[in-house]
Amino acid sequence: MSARFGVAGNSETFTATVSRSSADAPGWLGRIGLDWYEYQCGRGVRVSRETARLIGANARQAEIGLSIHAPYFISLSNPSPEALEKNTRYVLSSCQAAAWMGAERIVVHSGALMGRSREEALEIAKTSLRSVFHACDEAGFDNMTLCPETMGKLNQLGDLDEVLELCRLDERLLPCVDFGHLYARSLGALNGPDACRRMLDRMADVLGEERAGRFHSHFSKIEFTPGGGEKRRLRFRDEGWGPEFEPLAEEIARRGWSPVIICESAGTQSEDALTMKAQYQQIMIKGRNGT
Repeated sequence: MSARFGVAGNSETFTATVSRSSADAPGWLGRIGLDWYEYQCGRGVRVSRETARLIGANARQAEIGLSIHAPYFISLSNPSPEALEKNTRYVLSSCQAAAWMGAERIVVHSGALMGRSREEALEIAKTSLRSVFHACDEAGFDNMTLCPETMGKLNQLGDLDEVLELCRLDERLLPCVDFGHLYARSLGALNGPDACRRMLDRMADVLGEERAGRFHSHFSKIEFTPGGGEKRRLRFRDEGWGPEFEPLAEEIARRGWSPVIICESAGTQSEDALTMKAQYQQIMIKGRNGT
């Protein structure tokens, strides 16, 4: 297998020239040459059963993979019983929508530090995630893959090591490695060939080569501030900020890994995802030709 490329939500081109209905997105993505659609439930899981099943049917017809981004307000690092009940409900409703669609993966946020040390916040998140997994199993969603996401702000839980530590809890967990977030929270340090090599090496060390090679990913350029990390997502044509995709593509191709790479560019995610796929395919062709 090879890497698969897709988009988060609907790009400006899609909504302006094709449709405002997400049910039409999978077919369009297949026609333009992409492989994956990540349905956004960031503001809450509001998709109906009918719409979800239509998205799934259209995705299967177009051979498009599906994932769901669970609500943004999930905070696994919040220790209150009320927060855990809400987090569990959000994840379960995301699982239900995923089941209707036939989606394979659900991306979740780990939360903020809330004045705690990183170690304390991580232990709370691990406890919360165990509880959420138990609820998923009880509800019959034991086949779902949850993907804790690396986060872009300095006061958030979710650097690469923290996300990998969460993924140690269960084989069904895969990291959602947002390379733009890691670039932003490192204030630009995690960019380029050496950084990509170190990050993927670390993933393989913790998860094993096979599991790491199937990782989920978000990618976009991101503007950051020195005091806070992530400020806003950008487009590939915006200059002065990273990360650059080609070093990551070269490292993935060299290892023969098959991740899902979701473009989260600001409005141009379909165009930028096609750019990433073209770069990756060119690297693969050069590798086969020995050039």
